[in-house]
Amino acid sequence: MLEIAYGLVGIVIGLVVGVFILKNITTKQSKLIIDTAEKEGEQIKKNKIFQAREKFVQLKSEHEDSINKRSQKMAQTENKLKQKENTLNQKVNDYTKKEKDVQRLQNKLSDKIAHNERKEDELELQHRRQVEQLEAVAGISAEDAKSQLIENLKAEAKTEAMSYIQDTMEEAKMSATNEAKKIIIKSIQRCSTETAIENAVSVFHIDSDEIKGRIIGREGRNIRTIESATGVEVIVDDTPEAIILSCFDPIRREIARLSLHQLVSDGRIHPARIEEVVAKTRKHLNEEIAEVGKRTAIDLGIHGLHPELIRMVGRMKYRSSYGQNLLQHSREVANLCAIMAAELGLDVKAAKRAGLLHDIGKVPDDEPELPHAILGMNLAKKFKEKPDVVNAIGAHHDEVEMTTMIAPIIQVCDAISGARPGARREIVESYIKRIKELEELALAYPGVLKTYAIQAGRELRVVVESEKVSDKDSEKLAFDISQKIQTEMTYPGQVKVTVIREVRAIGIAR
Repeated sequence: MLEIAYGLVGIVIGLVVGVFILKNITTKQSKLIIDTAEKEGEQIKKNKIFQAREKFVQLKSEHEDSINKRSQKMAQTENKLKQKENTLNQKVNDYTKKEKDVQRLQNKLSDKIAHNERKEDELELQHRRQVEQLEAVAGISAEDAKSQLIENLKAEAKTEAMSYIQDTMEEAKMSATNEAKKIIIKSIQRCSTETAIENAVSVFHIDSDEIKGRIIGREGRNIRTIESATGVEVIVDDTPEAIILSCFDPIRREIARLSLHQLVSDGRIHPARIEEVVAKTRKHLNEEIAEVGKRTAIDLGIHGLHPELIRMVGRMKYRSSYGQNLLQHSREVANLCAIMAAELGLDVKAAKRAGLLHDIGKVPDDEPELPHAILGMNLAKKFKEKPDVVNAIGAHHDEVEMTTMIAPIIQVCDAISGARPGARREIVESYIKRIKELEELALAYPGVLKTYAIQAGRELRVVVESEKVSDKDSEKLAFDISQKIQTEMTYPGQVKVTVIREVRAIGIAR
């Protein structure tokens, strides 16, 4: 149809064009053109009609093919539906048969249940009669017999259970003991340390014996100044090229040794210079203590320690525990704890940290009357250590209850480090403890400035403040201290108490 329309449009256009041309050409030419246009239009019309008929036939054929395909699909779908319907009918028939079979089985089961119930009633009646006969023969009721049987079974089961538990516990203990021994042996084999070398004296070597006289000074004033400033007994005897420094406190001995070394190197030895050098040496040693603490923490891979805790770790270098160097002991415990924690799958860093800090209660400045484990725990808590580290420090001597897994590791490693052959000396520790108590006893009196126990504890020198203690008070103080030592302390031989009251008058010329 569209082709026909297009043909008609073409004819119209041709006519219009013809009319336009007719206006501009002659009548004869116009007629010829019109006839030609009509013929062309008629030919175009026939062609378009023929094309439209062909298109119509083609569309009709395609439409019939589509209808045939749909009819085939519908036939196939209808066949499938018929097959499903037949299958469902077959299943319904099968279900009906099964339902009838189930109904028959239920009827049979109901009959059997009724039969069994009758049998149970008969058995119950027979059982009751037998129980009555047994009760009559035994002279005891069924409930009492049941109670006795239950109690007997309970006792027997309890006995067997206890036996089984005991065997299991023994086996577990044996296995645990073997595993613990393996872990401890592995830890000990991987960590070694020196034996106890600490003592109460240091030897200061000199180039010639002439220096001894300069150290002693005129009327012994130099040596007295050294002893008063450092608290160390300086023993100058016939030992060639050596001076002995005696004191229970390693820090005091180190200060005296370094001061003497500087004084001898410098050559100027007099009381004012001695006091100046001792003060500088004490300051330098404090800086060195902090540096030792830092190096120890870096060597062990421990980070974030409070500066005060680092200083206490450094002070361990100049402390001993039963003759065992405290810093070396703490380093060894830290390494052992790390190894053992790794074997057990625990926090290695926390174990190593607690191992290093477990004895910081032995090196505080004030040294209060508390067990060192409790004091160390309080210090760790004060400087914001983690709770598991704090508990491990406080519990390594069972002063507090263990609440973390690393606490028993610290306790075990501390015992391992201290139990090595030659690691500790009980005699040296008891001696140092007695010397400390001797100094602290005198320091408790009012007006006492410093106290120094010298000559292996056979002499106690007490330095008092001249403004607070007079000469008469000094005599009374010496007597009171000697009487208190006599009544409260145990010591070999005798203890000489010397109270030193010094008055200094200072004038400055400008």
